[in-house]
Amino acid sequence: MPLLDVENLTIDIPTEAGLLHAVNGISFTLERGETLAIVGESGSGKSLTSLALMDLLPSRAVRRADTMRFDGIDLMAAGEREKENLRGDRMAMIFQEPMTSLNPAYTIGDQLAEALRRHRRVDRRAARERAVHLLERVGITAAASRLGQYPHQLSGGLRQRVMIAMALMCEPDLIVADEPTTALDVTIQAQILKLLRDLQQEFGMALILVTHDLGVVARVATKVAVMYAGRFVEAGPVEAVFGAPSHPYTQGLLRSIPVPGRTRPGEPLGTIPGQVPNLVGTLTGCMFRNRCDHAAGRCAEEVPDRTILPGHRMACILEPTLAGGRPQ
Repeated sequence: MPLLDVENLTIDIPTEAGLLHAVNGISFTLERGETLAIVGESGSGKSLTSLALMDLLPSRAVRRADTMRFDGIDLMAAGEREKENLRGDRMAMIFQEPMTSLNPAYTIGDQLAEALRRHRRVDRRAARERAVHLLERVGITAAASRLGQYPHQLSGGLRQRVMIAMALMCEPDLIVADEPTTALDVTIQAQILKLLRDLQQEFGMALILVTHDLGVVARVATKVAVMYAGRFVEAGPVEAVFGAPSHPYTQGLLRSIPVPGRTRPGEPLGTIPGQVPNLVGTLTGCMFRNRCDHAAGRCAEEVPDRTILPGHRMACILEPTLAGGRPQ
């Protein structure tokens, strides 16, 4: 049985213009120790998917799923107390911007200790020792002295490390990381990604990484789901999806990033014309068809998922690319 099993997840948000279909029927599974990266443009539904798993969606959002099960626990049927007991304990989240996620009125030590004392019922001394240990483990020097500091006294990289330490306080089975390196410079990004990978191997956690950086995916993930307009248009092992991308959107994303040793200095990168479509109202057919060079009349009809190879699937009428490799 997988650690996390999600089938046909949808998220709808009422707006003045009509019903916004933010996420439209996505499905995936995640085993212990695996890393699933969810990639795509801004507005594709990546962050809402991660919030739906933790049941932290905006109050107006409506979450539905045929199955959303974590280690045998039905998350759709679980009561508030059961979900509160899971969050911060067996399921933890690293948010995109730590400065808005950490409470400016409380010290780092108080915020680190809160989850452990809530879920493990330990005393202040034990919580402090655990906090110091994890701050050291995530690469923060003089960890004990940091406990009395406030978030504004730390750099962006240190705040992100504090968020990672906070997520690890109860040794969760699953961590959901929503763009954990967006606000950091390139050097710190590399350090944070290596840290997440090392900690995952050490603790045996499953990791969901929400990102728009395909380079991050190649270095960290075991599986990738390419998301567009609320739907997974292609998903599978990273080697399969990046080695033989089959959906036109995946191909367009890969063409838009430089390839070491192949992309010459000054050479223009690929682009995807147009914009992400409006997801308000009735949605029909492939949502990428207005930006796709291969669009045909039947793209306006429902496009089912197709299996390319075991574990690798896409939602497109085109024949899959099994041997072509990365698009030129």
